Amino acid sequence: MCKLAGPAPTLRCPCGETKLERVLDYNDPPVGEVSFPIIGSYKRAYMRCVICRHFFSQHEMDMSSLYGGDYLNATYGGREGVRAAFERVSALQPSASDNHHRVLRVNNFVDTRFENKDSGRSLLDIGSGIGVFVSGMKSMGWKCTALDPDGRFSEHARNTVGVKTTTCDFADVDISGWGNFDCVSLNKVLEHVEDPVAFLRKTSRLLSARGITYIEVPDGEMAVLDGGGREEFFIDHHHVFSSESLASILTRADLELLQLERLREPSGKFTLFAFASAAI
Repeated sequence: MCKLAGPAPTLRCPCGETKLERVLDYNDPPVGEVSFPIIGSYKRAYMRCVICRHFFSQHEMDMSSLYGGDYLNATYGGREGVRAAFERVSALQPSASDNHHRVLRVNNFVDTRFENKDSGRSLLDIGSGIGVFVSGMKSMGWKCTALDPDGRFSEHARNTVGVKTTTCDFADVDISGWGNFDCVSLNKVLEHVEDPVAFLRKTSRLLSARGITYIEVPDGEMAVLDGGGREEFFIDHHHVFSSESLASILTRADLELLQLERLREPSGKFTLFAFASAAI
């Protein structure tokens, strides 16, 4: 077992519990993990909270440049790779597409919240990536804004998908004057964020009167039963969630949990999804 320094102050169990157990150790990248540019020896571990069963990463590698451009290059091979990935995922049959089910799930839930189903609903998708979700939501009549910290993702969303874009780090940007949205979505985003509570709390300020935040995160409780080599535990995931920890995070972020479920997606990913509204 490799010896590691204690977790950084911002990387801890979001419930505040300090009773932890060490459950996964890595001395080498697991099979299939993207080769990200990192500084330092590849030694890392996942700690798990004994109370809420939340997993969080512990290592001494420098990954500070990851979302400044290295993530896109390592994962997709640059701009052309982004377009190719978008076209490949968009061409999947509905039964094989995680995104097809995601779009229907969000639309069906919002239909229960809004009386007028043809009101030109608005969406802010944080961490939009290759843009398949905003593309699907646009096809359902939504007015979409794609937000990503990498300008190349934004360029793709603007030019290929045809939606409004914002390029920024949501954790740090001033959202004063942004207005309100009927849905703020974070699809497989919170696992990449050091402080998911603070990140989520900002979304409650952007919701319309009956607006909702939609979240998807990797389900660590199910994934760990299948072993530590799964994608849910790859190096770029600071956090891997349990149903209890996700519910706790939403409450701490001033959001009211409306629905939380787990599923095995067509891609094979173990996923937790939740809908939440601004707490009254």
